[in-house]
Amino acid sequence: MQQGAAPNTEGPRPGLRPALVPIGAMLGTQMLISLAVLSLSVLMPAVARDLGISPKLVGAFTAVTYAIASGVALWSAGPISRLGAVRVCQFAMLAAAIGLALNATAFVSATVVAVAFIGFAQGPINPASAHILSQRVPRAWFSLVFSVKQTGVPLGFAAAGIFLPLLLPALGWRGASLAAAALLLAGAAVLELLRARLDASVAPSAPSEGIWSSIVHVMRHPEMRVLGWSALLYVVAQHTFTFFLVTYLYEHCRLSIAEAGLLLFLAQIGGTLQRLILGALGDRFPRMMLLGWTGIGIALGAVATSLISAETPYWLIGLIVFAYGTVVISWNGVSIAEFAALAPPGQVAAVAAVQTALAFSGAVIGPPLFGLIAAVADYRSAFLLVAACVLAAAVWQIATSARLRAA
Repeated sequence: MQQGAAPNTEGPRPGLRPALVPIGAMLGTQMLISLAVLSLSVLMPAVARDLGISPKLVGAFTAVTYAIASGVALWSAGPISRLGAVRVCQFAMLAAAIGLALNATAFVSATVVAVAFIGFAQGPINPASAHILSQRVPRAWFSLVFSVKQTGVPLGFAAAGIFLPLLLPALGWRGASLAAAALLLAGAAVLELLRARLDASVAPSAPSEGIWSSIVHVMRHPEMRVLGWSALLYVVAQHTFTFFLVTYLYEHCRLSIAEAGLLLFLAQIGGTLQRLILGALGDRFPRMMLLGWTGIGIALGAVATSLISAETPYWLIGLIVFAYGTVVISWNGVSIAEFAALAPPGQVAAVAAVQTALAFSGAVIGPPLFGLIAAVADYRSAFLLVAACVLAAAVWQIATSARLRAA
């Protein structure tokens, strides 16, 4: 069998100039949705104090957000086909704005509903973006462009972490939440200005074949099946790193929260830059093979992180954390690009919906299981289990890529 998603390695590549507007629009959309997703976590200390709830509920809220997003992602292909991908992105921004506004009412029940709205908003973004970009971006640029778009996630997280706390002294957490909602409404308005141009330039998708047909197609496809399950396991590593690193370094390595937070910030920056590098490589080398070797790096990073202790020098802890973070954050755009390249004509949104649902499932199950293992056994066991799972996925991808290239 010949791989249908082999990247172009010969001849001049077509330019990206005609695709700059949709790339910028989808990058901005991803940033705003990611800002909304992290906003409650950033504001939770103040929210919890005023509402009389435990700040530890942020873990449960995060799991609910991704669980809802996973289900909505599967459902999103139909609306994208009927309404258009841009309109779906606008509805997502509106849902996130409603969620943030509900949170600002300062009722516990409203905050719970807000989590659901934000989860709903996150679900369709990757399928909608994949539909728009796959039909506007030359295939020779898929990996780089999808990686650029995916940098909207850490950039949105960074914006939430930097700007929302700055608003707290002047506006309070309710005002900060409303300010974020206003940004999302502004983003939806900007998309309305671009919608006619984008919709006129994007070929319509084929009618959606239904959720189960899309799932069956992905699970029967020799490459998509491997990529999808591997994405789930890679997200487990990614989210356990993001959400547990500071606590791990504080409790296990006796770093201060400021020292641990600095290392997480530097790792996020490294991972964001590596997304672009890996994206560029993905347009020159077989993507599944590249993802497999990236998984080897993730597994090694998890093992190294499990071995650090309070006796480990700070510079070495920093080096290990930076290296692990750089590789574990880097892969998402290449994975989405490969799904888009392998999708049947007109079915990019449907296929990307399944990939997104699988990836978000890793965000739902990974952190709670990691925390449970760390509590029952220890952090080392939890990191080593993550390493073993990612290593299995990496070897699976390398072996599958090698077999298909040889066929």
